[in-house]
Formats: sequence, C-alpha cells, structure tokens
Amino acid sequence: MSYLQKINLSKELLKEHSKEQCTRIVQYVGNDAARLAELVNVFLAGPYRITQRAAWPLSYCIQNHPELITPHLKTILKFTGQKGAPDAVKRNVMRFFQFIDIPKKYQGTTVDLCLRFLSNKKEAIAVRVFSMTVLANLAQEIPELKHELIPLIEDNLPFGSAGFRSRGKKLLKQLLPKKS
Repeated sequence: MSYLQKINLSKELLKEHSKEQCTRIVQYVGNDAARLAELVNVFLAGPYRITQRAAWPLSYCIQNHPELITPHLKTILKFTGQKGAPDAVKRNVMRFFQFIDIPKKYQGTTVDLCLRFLSNKKEAIAVRVFSMTVLANLAQEIPELKHELIPLIEDNLPFGSAGFRSRGKKLLKQLLPKKS
C-alpha cells in the first residue's frame, strides 16, 4: 500500500488483522486530520469486524497525534458508552484516552463512562485498567474525583488480576497524599 495514494480503509482492514497491517494503517494516517476522520468514520460505521479491526490502529494514531481526536470525542464517547459495545472498542478507546487531554466539556461523560467500566467486574481487565488510568489522569485536574477513585481501587485490589493490582498500586501511590 502506498502511503501517498488514497486507500479504501475498510478493504485494508478486512485484508488481515496483524501488527504489520495495523502499522501500515497508522503510517498511512500519520498526522493527517482528514485521514484520521476517515478512520474514525470506518470505525463507527462497522460492521463489527471492521470496527474491531479499526480500533487498534485508531488507538495508535491517537497515541502518536492526540490533538487529532478532539473533533471526534463526543461521537466516540457516545459510541463507546452504548450497551453492547464490543470489548475491542472499549479497550482501544480507553487505551487512547490515557494519552489525551480531555476537554472540560467531555470530562463528566468520560468520568461516568470510566467509573462504569471500572466498577463492572464483568468488564475485560484491560478495559478496567485503562479506565482506572484515565480516571487517575483526570483526578489531577478534578481533585474531588480522588475521593471516589481511591476507595474504588482499594476495594478491587484484593480481587483483581496481577495487571489490575500492579496498575492499581502504582496509581494509588500517585493519588494518595504523600506521607511526611
């Protein structure tokens, strides 16, 4: 695939699901806002297989160029919060939310969504862990969020996976007041 010529992202996503294909799509999008918008549209339009496959490169595109997602945040939050949203969508959206500055107007919706994911023991571990990190990042801007987040992490630590416990302990050190 040539990165200068326009490609059909849906067809490319259906060709294969591999790290190499993900990397090719991320390189194709680069820092081009129009190409990212196209990837977001493919991600939102589905069907399921394309949405699932688009989520992975989308998360890397945003990690590399977080400023590009801002015009799409409202739609992506609504899509991710839908009942029955695929794990791949929730996992990759929460993953890239760790790397962006969430505008104030979307912080409340983001907090609600992340708290819902983190509190739900039936959610995939990665979704819960990424949600916990997004909440900890937001707690730097919204200090009162710490009062809800700290007990939630502490209550879930004994029952969490190794990854959950590791991230939870790290975030608690960041959130709790320093002992003198």
